[in-house]
Amino acid sequence: MSTTVTLMWEARAVTGRGGELLEWARAQVLSRDPLRRETFMAPQDRVLVLTWWQTDSLAAELPELPEPDAELITRPVHRWRFESVETVS
Repeated sequence: MSTTVTLMWEARAVTGRGGELLEWARAQVLSRDPLRRETFMAPQDRVLVLTWWQTDSLAAELPELPEPDAELITRPVHRWRFESVETVS
């Protein structure tokens, strides 16, 4: 059975380098295109990237954004996977 999986990638840049982290994230090319990709900025120089994939399971192997250079971020990247359970328009 096919399902929609959303991958969440979130990183916090070193203070004042949020724009640089944003451009780095936007420049990353995945090995294949997702159904959808959105990139967000948040306070404290945080960058969030969400990608949506049509796949057979939540555990499917999917392309993910890599870890940026350690000098650009304050901590390891946070990653989560979500499975769509409802869509409301």
